Amino acid sequence: MPLYQYTAMDSTGKEQKGKKEAASEEEVAIFLKNQGLFPTSIKSGAKGGGKGGKGGKDAKGGGGGFNLNINLGPMVIKTKDLTIVTRQMAILLEAGLPLIRSLKTLSRQSKNPAIKKILDETASSVEGGATFSEALAQHPKSFDKLYLNMIRAGEAAGKLELILDRLAMFMEKAAKIQGKVKSAMVYPIIVLCVAGIICAGLMIFIVPKFEKMFTELLEGEPLPMLTQIVIGIGRFMSEQYLVMIGGIVGLVILIKIILKIPFLRFYIDWAKYNMPLFGPIVSKSAISKFGRTLGTLMGSGVPVLNSLTIVKETSGNEVVATAVVKVYEAVKEGEGMAPPLQATKIFPEMVISMIEVGEETGKLPEMLDKIADTYDEEVDNAVSALTSMIEPIMMVGLAVIVGGIVIALFMPMITIIEKLGT
Repeated sequence: MPLYQYTAMDSTGKEQKGKKEAASEEEVAIFLKNQGLFPTSIKSGAKGGGKGGKGGKDAKGGGGGFNLNINLGPMVIKTKDLTIVTRQMAILLEAGLPLIRSLKTLSRQSKNPAIKKILDETASSVEGGATFSEALAQHPKSFDKLYLNMIRAGEAAGKLELILDRLAMFMEKAAKIQGKVKSAMVYPIIVLCVAGIICAGLMIFIVPKFEKMFTELLEGEPLPMLTQIVIGIGRFMSEQYLVMIGGIVGLVILIKIILKIPFLRFYIDWAKYNMPLFGPIVSKSAISKFGRTLGTLMGSGVPVLNSLTIVKETSGNEVVATAVVKVYEAVKEGEGMAPPLQATKIFPEMVISMIEVGEETGKLPEMLDKIADTYDEEVDNAVSALTSMIEPIMMVGLAVIVGGIVIALFMPMITIIEKLGT
């Protein structure tokens, strides 16, 4: 029988790895389930024991032939496609179709190879005795912890179709707010790129020609300071372009390295959180995501401590993640969420008050959803305000830079004209 290598998690979340001889992956999944483990990866390994257990010809690919096995990595369902699949799955289950039939129906209708493969494998695992959440856990690249925990909560409550509907709604709203934030960033980035290309073109191709003309016509007379600076920059960019390109590449690599260091990422996120113009969008979108994620998880029946852990891991912002850690410790000790959130000083008083009211009335998930809806509108307004402000600012900045270069090149022309006139 084939030998399978598996990775699984126990009830405490500790990862365990091992090997198991079985007839299929489904048999391994059933074995792990009976052991109280949740499989996250099951891969086919070498031949198991028995006759020819050491491999023989099989280990080298049949009768000594050459066997080429190219692994392009695991298939992944993109977030946009996953949202659609989740919505369709919720509709099918609500219509009364069994889970396995729903999975096979969506697989048959899909033209996306990743969706077809993952849904087929999920259906096979469920047919083999695994729960839906256990089957999905075999594809961690497609289904994150938030998704899996909500599915587990839905299975436990017997409301899987309702949870899938909430998941689809959550992903749709998250994608909408993320799209708004990206749209606010795209315009200034495009303008900066265009401005950079224009300035680089002037410095590399135009400024050197003026430098040559000034040298010939002014016969050694000193140039204005602004002109000397512009010519010096242009000479460096045209002659040392390899150094400049290397510096840009090195800067990009350095930034990527810094972003992987949690200690430094905290201060970078704090700077983004408090920066002018873009800061309000970053902070409001972070609060919206916090409220939406925590409210959706708690409203789906996920325990509060598990919900806070998932919120921390999916926040995408170290400032918010640090605040959530403090809330987690407070809730673990039996305290409320409002005081530690207030102590972090990154959440507005309105948010603190709404969470406090939600805790007192026992309607915290609903209150968190209202916070998210409110701040979704705030992000929309902030994006509109930023777009109206950023356009004149960028235009003025571009005019100053290009105008400065033109003035620097025009100033020596006055001296040249005066010399030609005498």
